[in-house]
Amino acid sequence: MEVYPSQPPPINSDGKTPHVIIVGAGLAGLFLAILLDRQGVPYDIYERSKEVKPLGALMSLNANILPVFEQLGILDELLQVSFPSAGFFITKSNLKPIASLMISNQEKLFGYRYLLFARPKLHDILLSRVPPERIHMNKKVMSIAQNSRQGVMIRCSDNTTYHGDILVGADGAYSGVRQSLYKMMHSEGILQDSDTKSLSMNFTCLVGTTDSLDPEKYPILKEKEAKLHQVIGNGTQYTWSAVNVPEHRICWNVVSQFPSAVEAEDERFRNSEWGPAASETMTSEVRDFLLPIGGTIGDLIDATPKESISRVFLEDKIFETWYHMRTVLIGDACHKLLPSAGQGAVNAFQDAVILANCIYDLKSLAQEDIIATFKDYRDQRYPHVIEQYEASKMNAKIIYGQKLSERVIRNIVLNYMPKSVQVKNAAKNMAYRPQATFLPLPPKRGISPVLPQKPSRRYMEEQAKLKQTQVK
Repeated sequence: MEVYPSQPPPINSDGKTPHVIIVGAGLAGLFLAILLDRQGVPYDIYERSKEVKPLGALMSLNANILPVFEQLGILDELLQVSFPSAGFFITKSNLKPIASLMISNQEKLFGYRYLLFARPKLHDILLSRVPPERIHMNKKVMSIAQNSRQGVMIRCSDNTTYHGDILVGADGAYSGVRQSLYKMMHSEGILQDSDTKSLSMNFTCLVGTTDSLDPEKYPILKEKEAKLHQVIGNGTQYTWSAVNVPEHRICWNVVSQFPSAVEAEDERFRNSEWGPAASETMTSEVRDFLLPIGGTIGDLIDATPKESISRVFLEDKIFETWYHMRTVLIGDACHKLLPSAGQGAVNAFQDAVILANCIYDLKSLAQEDIIATFKDYRDQRYPHVIEQYEASKMNAKIIYGQKLSERVIRNIVLNYMPKSVQVKNAAKNMAYRPQATFLPLPPKRGISPVLPQKPSRRYMEEQAKLKQTQVK
């Protein structure tokens, strides 16, 4: 039998600084790595794929998380690959306008404008901030083991094993870490019943970002602000959208609603693994859909590299169990939101920030202190995730829903909700903006109120000692 090398358990000199294993080199895993690096916490990232290829989808970030990008010194780089939002424009399939949603004076109100960009651009920025030797590719986690004294271990499909003090599952909605953790907890009889159920699935989505296009053919590409056009395909199960992003590209998607839960489960069974063939059927059905920016969805599909077109399920679920012993989950691994509110990645980043803050204040490597740290993380995050989860479900009804009740809700929200209520709701949402408590805070921007944040015990103690040293 071939013997595979294994990494020996790390030796910690101070008994306080953990060695962190991060599983998943997506946005959440990379963001956490950057935050840990700023603390001086050692880490390694293990990614199941040979190469990470993020969806060529549209992403949006706002004041809920941009202050942390400012703290980390990467906000300016993000601004270079994004456009500020100029509004959300909704039309019928015959291109007759339904409504427009926009908030003027975003920077004055919130301190930051909504930024729109292609998801791979942000992934490239974050990846560039992580030393290559810290990322280990083609490492699919098959099982985990953990105990109170020796830490935690992952075993990969190539039979290699790696050890650490803390294991973070940042490996997405079908997290291998979560599955291994839940299997362990289920055998011990301590896993909640709700955590054994599948994610809820109501929609499927075809998504991509075009190559550079001719601004003369698509005049919207001459704009320096992003205009997101959403089309409601009345009388069909489809809605579709297109938005201009830098480099004369267009991010687009087509969303299809499943008529019933039974049909959704049937589709999940038949397409458990997505590939080019899974996208081709849907592609042929939507080619002639008209766009307010000119042309059709088919034109954008033809302008998009075939290998970067993806068909994915839009699923949602909040798991109740986020941690056990030395293992903790972040992002889609513990809460999967619909993309309708544009808050999925934001919440994953917020998880990483709060978890990093809690690790910074970790008292020791004793399991009881690690568990207390994880509990603090979940207690801080869970109420806000629930709020965004409900918001994403409501927004999905408004911009994707085709059922009679959903059409009624859309009509009420888009045609009868005063602008003042829209601004008030946005201000309430933007008030929650957790930041890295172990780094200097950026200036408070915008006139809207900001929720107070739990301060770092360790950071305050260190700053007090620094002041005493300066006085002497």
